[in-house]
Amino acid sequence: MEATNNARTPAHLWIVGGLATLWNAFGAYDYLMTRMRNMDYLNSMMPGGDATAMLTYVDSFPLWAQAGWGMGVWFGLLGSIMLLVRSRWAVHAFILSLAGMVLSFGYQFTHPSDIVATHEGAGAVMPYVIMLVGLALLAYASANRKKGLLR
Repeated sequence: MEATNNARTPAHLWIVGGLATLWNAFGAYDYLMTRMRNMDYLNSMMPGGDATAMLTYVDSFPLWAQAGWGMGVWFGLLGSIMLLVRSRWAVHAFILSLAGMVLSFGYQFTHPSDIVATHEGAGAVMPYVIMLVGLALLAYASANRKKGLLR
């Protein structure tokens, strides 16, 4: 086990960890821009520039759903960084990220908005893509922990 921990970091860990960090950094940026109410950013992300309606919808989330969104974003980013430093705690961070997704997306799926952009095109599929990536990162981190690549 000790020899495995001292071995060079495999290239796939750098690639997956780097891509995961970029992916989750964008999620963190989106979260910050939304929470800081950056209208230029929000209008650029909303077809038709209906950022005010989106903010009204997000502001209507109960506290537990808003906290879930933050958990999903920040623990996802933390887990990705932990992959890069080969920490076994990446698995726990990804579990917490998925728990946050369940809270946030669970509310969104049971209380859908009337904003067209959330039901068409990328807006309709993005929650599923985010959850799929989160599950894949958890599976990847778990497999590499079992192999002894994460310490």
